Amino acid sequence: MKNTTTLVIACSAAFLAQVGISSYLPAVPTIAHALPAAEDHVALALAIYLVGMALPMLLWGSLGERFGRKPVLLAALCVYALASAAIPSAFSVEVFLALRLVQGLGAGGVSVMARVLVRDSFSGALLAKALSWLGMTFVIALGIGQFVGSLLQVVFGWEAIFYGLAIGAVGLMLVLNRVIFPARVKVDTSASAWRIYAMIMQHPPFLHAALVGGLGYGVIIAFNTCAPLILQGRFEWSAAQYGWLGWPISVAYLAGALTVNRFVARTGRLKMMGWGMTLVLTGTAVMLLSSVFAGGIAVLLWLPYCVAVLGQAMSYPISLSLANDASPVSGSYAMALSGFMHQLMAALIGGVASLLVSQQAWPLAVLCVVLAGAASICVARSRMD
Repeated sequence: MKNTTTLVIACSAAFLAQVGISSYLPAVPTIAHALPAAEDHVALALAIYLVGMALPMLLWGSLGERFGRKPVLLAALCVYALASAAIPSAFSVEVFLALRLVQGLGAGGVSVMARVLVRDSFSGALLAKALSWLGMTFVIALGIGQFVGSLLQVVFGWEAIFYGLAIGAVGLMLVLNRVIFPARVKVDTSASAWRIYAMIMQHPPFLHAALVGGLGYGVIIAFNTCAPLILQGRFEWSAAQYGWLGWPISVAYLAGALTVNRFVARTGRLKMMGWGMTLVLTGTAVMLLSSVFAGGIAVLLWLPYCVAVLGQAMSYPISLSLANDASPVSGSYAMALSGFMHQLMAALIGGVASLLVSQQAWPLAVLCVVLAGAASICVARSRMD
């Protein structure tokens, strides 16, 4: 029962951190007009948010080990809530981006603590299954969050998106005050946190598995960075139409997460991770071919992307569980390090993707194929470890 409560809290926290990525995407043109600013400048808000998530993750992890999970999670939620509430008051694109950075700082702590709570309660195949529940939360945030964000924008204006995020964070803080987490085992080591992180990073089984998840995550970040301008620009989709795209994306991710949850114990983690990455590579390759030979058909861009999302939903929780089980040091360190790696990679990939933003789909597709190919190489290395 305690493990179930912890999992629900972790999923709620992960939802808040990830919904900050997608909920505002349908409003990018509107925000750009309101500030005013160029759309590609506002598009940088995604990469900056991811930079904010990545920068303090190692610090959040060491703080969680020192002071406990609950106080650190509450502190991260407080930062997230304050920044979210302040964003609608931004009077220039520079202030908007600065507040998105602060919001990301809080989201990084929320994301790390969510994963650490799951790591405290599960291990092995059960850890992969528990992380697949976080994966389902991830899809709700990226898919349904995008849809709800478009509705809030249409009905109340883009400011309501960020006020909603602040209210959600405050609500979770109130719930946390009434919850007692299961006892944890403290890591008995005299080494500094940074030396521990270095030790884990140099361990090949951890590194290869963690890279699989980060590179696959980058495919999703690249698409979210470029897709608003491609679909709302070249194909002239409205914000509401773009919001509806969240539904098939959600179904794809949910199907992948459910597949892991149901079959990973009998199939094996390495085999299922390989299947997932094969789907990511296949989907991105079809995206590239379609963008070159049938660039005027929108469905040939987003439908193969959904196949890639299905594969990422299968491979990501498994890669995370393999990385943390392979860590030479227990506790929150490995989970914080893998989270840091993934968010830093996502920020870098989002930055590269923002430079490729245009109404043409082929630059996005090329980037996604390169990322999927690199992830497939890491899967092969994981099998050799």
